[in-house]
Amino acid sequence: MSLYTTVAPITITCNKRLAPYVEQEVKELGFTPDETFVTGVRLRGTINDCIKLNLNLRCASQVLYSIKQFEAVNADDIYKNLLTYPWEKVLPDNGYFSVTSNVINPTINNNMFANLRVKDAIVDRLREKTGTRPSTGADLTGAVIHLFWKNESAEVFIDTSGDSLARHGYRKIPGRAPMLEALASSTILATRWDRKSPFVNPMCGSGTVAIEAALIATNTRPGLFRLNYAFMHLTGYDENVYLSEMELLNNQIIDVPGLRIIATDYSDMAIANARKNALAAGVADLIEFSMCDFEATEVPEGGKGVMFMNPEYGERLGNEPELEATYARIGDFMKKKCGGYFGYIFTGNLDLAKKIGLKAKRRIEFYTSIIDCRMMEFELYEGSRRVMRMEDKEE
Repeated sequence: MSLYTTVAPITITCNKRLAPYVEQEVKELGFTPDETFVTGVRLRGTINDCIKLNLNLRCASQVLYSIKQFEAVNADDIYKNLLTYPWEKVLPDNGYFSVTSNVINPTINNNMFANLRVKDAIVDRLREKTGTRPSTGADLTGAVIHLFWKNESAEVFIDTSGDSLARHGYRKIPGRAPMLEALASSTILATRWDRKSPFVNPMCGSGTVAIEAALIATNTRPGLFRLNYAFMHLTGYDENVYLSEMELLNNQIIDVPGLRIIATDYSDMAIANARKNALAAGVADLIEFSMCDFEATEVPEGGKGVMFMNPEYGERLGNEPELEATYARIGDFMKKKCGGYFGYIFTGNLDLAKKIGLKAKRRIEFYTSIIDCRMMEFELYEGSRRVMRMEDKEE
């Protein structure tokens, strides 16, 4: 029976704190998760299901298809258990594969040694059964085998993704301290944006948030920007399944009449780079780019949309005393120009966030790299309704 049609456990991994948004995506694709944990989602399906997941998911990192679970005290146990697995039915003759791992075991102080034992078992098995030796290496351009080994419990997966899904493939010029595409998508999914009303993105940098907003609004999936996945390099791969899924991706793109996505930055270089990235993503005509200070950004009246900012927060960029004044100006900008909108400020510095001077309705937890971050949600009233300040009593 082909692995492509055999049901097995699937683990979808993601960066920490993105799992709720991966779960949301998985459900929207018609799958039923068995479990959602800190860095991923588990369900059951086939490798053909993995193809759909790889092409559609915005917030995930890897889609892992489980093929073997066993107990292993040390690396020799890994080798012995994998030597008996029928790799000749999984990896094509004269193919290329890589090994990755996540290892927490007292006998291992270097993951590379565990990877080597996995590779040795696969190579020795294939050489015995087929008389050929496959090529191996670190580049994730062919088949990928992943080992998860915690204490004495080991599980081996076919990594159907290869290179991380968290990078969506269109961004050619990253700019300074760019937000990872999967994180940008997750933050947008965490907002109250209806994907029709205005999306205003001052301080847009290289344009990632604005571009992801345009892609989400038009239902344009990341699979359209990538040509190579690890599932393409397994025995039994049927290109027609992949092409059918790609056709679905193209057919499900929608137009959103009247959609306005406004992105500004004070740097002409940032705007130039953002335009190039938007062009590569095919959404340059959906985003209104302009160079200006964030306070001069147009906020359409009566739009009741979303204003999203990812200002510098002192960890990697900017000078903190100067940033205090910037955050105070952000608060004034929201009060004066964003009435009727939901405002979102993504920051890794909660002390600076206090300088905004408004009370957040929600504080949503995220990480960027190793920095503990929050996305602050502000409900910005219009007309006679006052903007809620920090000193107002909590409801």
